[in-house]
Amino acid sequence: MDSSHRRAALGLGLAGIATFAGSSARAAEAGSTWERIRSSGELRIGVTSGEPWFFKDAATGAWGGIGHAAGKQVAADLGVKLVTVETTWGNAVAALQAGQFDVMFVLDATPQRGLAVDFPIQPFFYYAQGVLVQDDLPVKTWADLDKPGITIGVTLGTAPDRDLTARMKQAKIERFPTNDQSILAFQSRHVQAVSLYHPALVMQRKRVAMGRVVLPEPVRMSTTSAGVRREADKTWRDFLGLALDYYYVTGMTQQFYEDFLRARDIDPATAPAVMKEMWGRT
Repeated sequence: MDSSHRRAALGLGLAGIATFAGSSARAAEAGSTWERIRSSGELRIGVTSGEPWFFKDAATGAWGGIGHAAGKQVAADLGVKLVTVETTWGNAVAALQAGQFDVMFVLDATPQRGLAVDFPIQPFFYYAQGVLVQDDLPVKTWADLDKPGITIGVTLGTAPDRDLTARMKQAKIERFPTNDQSILAFQSRHVQAVSLYHPALVMQRKRVAMGRVVLPEPVRMSTTSAGVRREADKTWRDFLGLALDYYYVTGMTQQFYEDFLRARDIDPATAPAVMKEMWGRT
């Protein structure tokens, strides 16, 4: 992003945040999430295990990850205390509906979830279906993988599984019950590549210390979001969307990601970004 666009984004973001902060006393619905956050002085975020989204240090009990970093920044912008509430991915929507926490970051805005909870219009960040490939396998496009003699591992029933099934006509696809089993097959060289969404692959590459992460062309892109409780007063949802957009266009979201990678001893230069505008630069 050039400096003029960055300055414009900063100005719009700061102006928007000031407008929302000034509207706190005028929230439309008594008992809304926005009123609860402002009156209690606390922002409650759902957290669960799953790097690089959320990570709990076993020694200190402290949370990290890109989702936690976003929550920490939102709390700072609101001038409130951040409170973490442990949940699971499977229970996150029900917990939002029950008011157990105020937001769950890195929750994809699927049509099914959209029937139960709300999401900002603005995405949190972007990720892509990638592959962890053996170092001696040259890959730039999906066609480079779709060849006889190449075996690709994937986790059964996932979106990457469905995509590979439709895309691959000549390569062999081996399906495994879990991500860990897919990566074990790669580590043992039973498969030449494993396909998952790229931030998860970055963490797996760190664990097995082999291979490289590639986003084959054409890139299959997806977005993630932040789920909130559905309610008549949309102030909290709309503020959150403004904040997420501001963090993204000013590069803060990418910084959240890179800071976590460094904390886990991963060089960000070796990992595809979570800003789609930066893909192809690594």
